[in-house]
Amino acid sequence: MEYRFDNEKPIYIQLVEYIKKEIISGRLKSGEKIPSVRELAVQAKVNPNTVQKALAELERCGLIFTERTNGKFVTQNTDTIKNFRNELIGERVNSFLHDMIHMGVGKEEIAEYLKELKGRDHFETA
Repeated sequence: MEYRFDNEKPIYIQLVEYIKKEIISGRLKSGEKIPSVRELAVQAKVNPNTVQKALAELERCGLIFTERTNGKFVTQNTDTIKNFRNELIGERVNSFLHDMIHMGVGKEEIAEYLKELKGRDHFETA
């Protein structure tokens, strides 16, 4: 995992967001063991307390759980993962639509463009 942090928000929140994306994308699989706090801290080059705070938040929201003496694992509740995935998709789509409408692009124009994209084999990425 490669971490890139910005100064706009706390690092622990950025860690939460990053690990959430790893889980909802399937890169961290349901039931998979998560690296230890120390391992994650070394990988991310952050204080272990920061990692612990992020993992506590992920556990609070149900995306990971602790198995006493065995470590932390990704939830096996696929509905929880699906709900977080849908929430993130909704946030991103709403942000995109807000930006397009702010630029003066109408909903019909957006829909037409998305239909055109659907027929393409790949999407252009930045």
